[in-house]
Amino acid sequence: MTDIQQTTPEEAAGKAAVLVESLPWLQRFRDQIVVIKYGGNAMVSEELQAAFAEDIAYLHHVGVKPVVVHGGGPQISTMLDRLAIPSEFKGGYRVTSTEAIGVVRMVLAGQINPQLVSRINAHGSFATGMSGEDAGLFRGRRRGVVVDGAEHDLGHVGDVVGVDPTAILDHLAADRVPVVSSIAPDVDQPGSSLNVNADAAAAALAVALGAVKLVILTDVAGLYADWPNRDSLVSHLTATELRALVPSLESGMIPKMQACLDAVDGGVDRAAIIDGRQPHSVLVELFTQRGIGTEVVAG
Repeated sequence: MTDIQQTTPEEAAGKAAVLVESLPWLQRFRDQIVVIKYGGNAMVSEELQAAFAEDIAYLHHVGVKPVVVHGGGPQISTMLDRLAIPSEFKGGYRVTSTEAIGVVRMVLAGQINPQLVSRINAHGSFATGMSGEDAGLFRGRRRGVVVDGAEHDLGHVGDVVGVDPTAILDHLAADRVPVVSSIAPDVDQPGSSLNVNADAAAAALAVALGAVKLVILTDVAGLYADWPNRDSLVSHLTATELRALVPSLESGMIPKMQACLDAVDGGVDRAAIIDGRQPHSVLVELFTQRGIGTEVVAG
């Protein structure tokens, strides 16, 4: 049976232009480590989960070395509600009781992580799941939070104070894609676990790995210089410029932009926040001239 050509010359030319535009970026990122923090709507939408898994598979197949770090705030809240465990926030941080940290571990390592690994592995068996507790990857220390001048205890919540990237490097050397959940062992209380901010964990890991780029998926288009003015979206800025902006940012944006700063200050070439609500935003950010979000560089 004769097949009728369905692609117009214009469509073909457009597809070719996209491929040609990606060439210098493919050359630049080949054999380089890129750390991607996965979260927000991209994590809960079926369509966006599938698109993200395709992006990671694509990066792997073209020779980039992606490392994925994820949290899971909405899913943790849902499970705590289902189990009737009280959930309280102070200063933007979840207060995590001994009872709640068990649920956090269960959701991150037992639900989200294997689901994401399975989705990526639908494109080839190369993704592998792990926790920040595995092989001494992360070391954490409990932290509190200051609200209205008073210090508040957050329970099993901490900061990443050390990273041993050996296990990740071993996986990368074996041509695997590590998918890491943001739990860390408590260095001061052996056997105890801490819920750590996934943005900060991704930044610390990017620095320890000598990554060429950190990409943080979020639920906004990027950083706005004059929020809520939609025309003030910033596509590129230096670390010095960002440092001056941080005190005036929305509270939810501060941890993400601080993670970008920490990464660049630690030697990562570039860090970006991108809109995870857009399908294939990771590929657009990495392989096009202007990207899709807000990129931070040293300077």
